[in-house]
Amino acid sequence: MHNTFYNLQATSSTGKLIDFKQFENKVVLIVNTATQCGLTPQFEGLEKLHNQFKEQGLVVLGFPCNQFGKQEPLSNNDMKEQCLINHGVTFTLTQKIDVNGSNTHPVFAHLKSKRILFSNIKWNFTKFLIDQQGNLVKRYSPITKPEAIEKDIIALLK
Repeated sequence: MHNTFYNLQATSSTGKLIDFKQFENKVVLIVNTATQCGLTPQFEGLEKLHNQFKEQGLVVLGFPCNQFGKQEPLSNNDMKEQCLINHGVTFTLTQKIDVNGSNTHPVFAHLKSKRILFSNIKWNFTKFLIDQQGNLVKRYSPITKPEAIEKDIIALLK
């Protein structure tokens, strides 16, 4: 049976459709991000994971969200540019989305339906690790630094 994760789609910060079918047989790390949050330095750790493991099959996807303290007020283009200039981000960022409420993006509706920890997203930089079959393996709190996830990524990539 085809995992419903692979039926999902998102739109990149540049307006390009991201079809999740392309992530089959890859490990995916999904993070809701914000450029003006106290946790924003995590962009650098996420970029390090992206660079270190992309050739082995890791995909990092950042989903900017302005729902927590209005900490992502920038336009999609300005946000992408600031992430590149200030944090060296080259992994894919989507257009701004909602992770909670009536306009929750389908990707986060899917992830939250798995009810690992809580059903709602509590803050920016909540992270979700998905295995090569599209299954949610683990959810990490916003304060979990990207480097703390490295061992779980390595275990999945083996």
